[in-house]
Amino acid sequence: MSQTTIQAVRGMNDILPDEAERWEALEDTLRSWLQGYGYRNIRTPLIEHTGLFRRAIGEATDIVEKEMYSFVDELNGESLTLRPEATASTVRAAIEHNLTYGGPQRLYYFGPMFRHERPQKGRYRQFHQVGAEALGLSGPDIDAEMLLMCARLWGDLNLEGMRLELNSLGSAEERAIYRGALVDYLRAHESSLDGDSRRRLNTNPLRVLDSKNPAIQDLIETAPRLLDYLGAASLEHFEGVQSILRDAGLRYRINARLVRGLDYYNLTVFEWVTDRLGAQGTVCAGGRYDGLFAQIGGRAMPACGWAIGIERLLGLLERPSGAAARPDAYLVNQGAEAARFAFRVAEALRDRGFSVLHHCGGGSFKSQMKKADQSGAMVAVIVGDDEARAGEASIKPLRAAREQFRVAKDAIADAIAALLYEDQGE
Repeated sequence: MSQTTIQAVRGMNDILPDEAERWEALEDTLRSWLQGYGYRNIRTPLIEHTGLFRRAIGEATDIVEKEMYSFVDELNGESLTLRPEATASTVRAAIEHNLTYGGPQRLYYFGPMFRHERPQKGRYRQFHQVGAEALGLSGPDIDAEMLLMCARLWGDLNLEGMRLELNSLGSAEERAIYRGALVDYLRAHESSLDGDSRRRLNTNPLRVLDSKNPAIQDLIETAPRLLDYLGAASLEHFEGVQSILRDAGLRYRINARLVRGLDYYNLTVFEWVTDRLGAQGTVCAGGRYDGLFAQIGGRAMPACGWAIGIERLLGLLERPSGAAARPDAYLVNQGAEAARFAFRVAEALRDRGFSVLHHCGGGSFKSQMKKADQSGAMVAVIVGDDEARAGEASIKPLRAAREQFRVAKDAIADAIAALLYEDQGE
């Protein structure tokens, strides 16, 4: 009786070696870039108490209502959730470990997030983000720096067509007054709303402004603007952000309908968008969340941050034309004595900093040499029983018309270094 083949969960994708090497290269670039702005790495659990996200993100958001992977721990009855985003986890960790006691913290993270959405290109049920969180800084200068650092990344990666959209949500009190005005406007046009917008009207009316339904775009466009309800302090903060961006020559568009999908935001919110990814055009998004610390049980603390979708960012990058990462040397061996000696040779070369692909699994010299050539290695290091007894190895250049030669074990590394040096034209 045949068994059904088990495949990956829908919307949760394997990242195979060729693609994983692209991820590693991008992660190295991102890590260096973040550290260049003084950000330090934080790593939080994939699973948190469900209450963290309900309190932080908001009960009436799509994420909490429809998208979280939550379950009850059968051992103790606790409700747990696979993290749908990492800002709440970072703030929880900062509170729990008193990270801001000595002053502001600039933190970054990499990792998978989980949301039960309809899988499509650029939107998966397990997706990955890199995020930055600046904790304990209240001025518009840190908001602007976070935008400028993103602009630098797009330049470093040679990405074109990235557009910045900017808005301010003001304070919680200002937003509450605006909410009343927006609800009155939407109720007057309720018959024109789609079902999803009617539902949001009773739970989270600001999210109606984020609807992508073409049928209600004109209605949204004529809705009251949140910017018109902001007080002097909120407007001053927003102008402070903009003045720094203007001084830096960074172009942006004020999008009065930009509200973001998480309840914890206030003041500055933003999205970096592109037309090159189809429907999933937001590559980076974030903003200020000054109330989140107190919202989940800490003392009040200003903060702001952003997250970039790794899958979406990779979708914008050109694939390298070269092959996968190749070793410096491929170690061919045949015979019982040669097999033992080959391990010593391989480790000695690695001690000198060379990458070595050591052939395992047997096979003739001919078949092994074929694999050596396919590996992309610059040289093959060949060990048979004769070489092993003599404490030597043969070296065959694979990318240049040079004869094979034999050297003592202690001279193998220097011989390979000389060949690689010549091949690089130095």
